[in-house]
Amino acid sequence: MADTSTTDRQGWVEGLDRLTKDREGQDVTIEVLDRSFGDQTEAERLPFAYTSYDPKDDVVIVAVGGRSSSYPVVLRHMVTHPSGVDIDLDAGAFRAVEQDGTTTLVSFFPPSGG
Repeated sequence: MADTSTTDRQGWVEGLDRLTKDREGQDVTIEVLDRSFGDQTEAERLPFAYTSYDPKDDVVIVAVGGRSSSYPVVLRHMVTHPSGVDIDLDAGAFRAVEQDGTTTLVSFFPPSGG
């Protein structure tokens, strides 16, 4: 999985911006894989709002919800001081790894018909 290099931070900005444009409104699942606490699902099939990388604060942000009365609140998951980000624009998925090894997996699901 890597359309965007794991070390090219400007590539993270561009890749995550493109992912937002391509996948906005699709359902997304956010999973956190942590050696200390185990694997956890933070959000399951919630509407994707955006993702971005903020170089000033060195944080990747994934936001879900906030676009309808069904999901009025925005949930923001933050990956602080990422050591790597892999973006697969074709599959609509990405992985961000924190310096301590904690990994965030973000998976997109195609829109349901209707």
